[in-house]
Amino acid sequence: MTTPRRFVLVAGETSGDLLGAGLVEALRERFPDAQFAGIGGERMIAAGLESWHPLERLSVMGLVEVLRHLPGLLAIRRDVLRRTLAWRPDVFIGIDAPDFNLGIERMLKRAGVRTVHYVSPSVWAWRERRARRIGRSADRVLCLFPMEPPIYARHGVDARFVGHPLADAMPLEPDRDGARAALGLAPDARVLALLPGSRLGEIARLAPDFLAAAALLRTTFPDLRVVIPAANAACEAAIRAHLQHAAIDDPAAQGITVLAPPGPAHGPVDPRSPAADSRLAMLAADAILLASGTATLEAMLAKRPMVVAYRIAPLTYRIVKGLGLLKVDRYALPNVLAGRDLAPEFMQDACTPAALADALQPHLARHAPEPGLLDEYRRLHLALRRDASRSAAAAIAELVGA
Repeated sequence: MTTPRRFVLVAGETSGDLLGAGLVEALRERFPDAQFAGIGGERMIAAGLESWHPLERLSVMGLVEVLRHLPGLLAIRRDVLRRTLAWRPDVFIGIDAPDFNLGIERMLKRAGVRTVHYVSPSVWAWRERRARRIGRSADRVLCLFPMEPPIYARHGVDARFVGHPLADAMPLEPDRDGARAALGLAPDARVLALLPGSRLGEIARLAPDFLAAAALLRTTFPDLRVVIPAANAACEAAIRAHLQHAAIDDPAAQGITVLAPPGPAHGPVDPRSPAADSRLAMLAADAILLASGTATLEAMLAKRPMVVAYRIAPLTYRIVKGLGLLKVDRYALPNVLAGRDLAPEFMQDACTPAALADALQPHLARHAPEPGLLDEYRRLHLALRRDASRSAAAAIAELVGA
């Protein structure tokens, strides 16, 4: 009898949970009796992962925020390292979360455990020389974007472009009317989707300005419907608290709908799943106001005009700017992939309600994306379609000699 393959996967946030669930399912196609353990969220657990710790414990961002949670994070990392060495998996797969995963990968690689890092850190934005250091941790890097493997190749690191699972899951021609019907919105409604982030810190820094921008837009468009999907129960509570703080005691009377978080996922990124509430909000919208991050890619794949904003802790921002750590002028993924500005970006002090409302107003008035923008979105969508989960599973199977 052959010993079942063992895989440890560690994801650090909601987007990693989506990627991890797709990867678990694709690996199980190749290895039906495989065992999966590590850290994941609802989607990875539903796919068959035994999660050693709650994923939410790793969902910390920014230098100041990480310092506050550092003792707990270090304790979890020690526990993951101990469990992994004891279990002796065929491969350890760190899914994003580089600050957490790369250190574990480096120690495991030294101990003779094969390591994969799934989702390249943004070496195109934060100093290319990091690629060599990442290679010291990971036997193979799986990249979601085509511009990344050539950077690693310059530093002798094995990296593969596997595509993005969201590009596989989402249709080239989105169904706006179907999404509106699913959300109870009229086909001719004027709809704005607000996505202030999937972390409580993001919501705290962005939700007040997002709600204020929506209020300004309602003076121009009294019929405006605002849809706010919540990533989880904690995010929903935070959003509703911000609505109350903004003296919006009856959101429905102001045309605002907060979408409750979905239940456990059945499949990694199925656009038809009730777990895709944030995606339905994007598909239904005439325009989207959202936090910079993976959601901007999803908005592009939904073929919707967007305005992107972000604000980090002031001390973190001063450190990043003062040390010259950031090397790019564009943050939103559609802009990075296109090499030009497809969506306006408002970062830190530039993120004001008036600026956000002014940028959104033309899209809401038009009721339809510009044809040129749609063409560029489709081109980028096709470039990212590679059956990513199966491509990633094939690269991992090759690494373990199967």
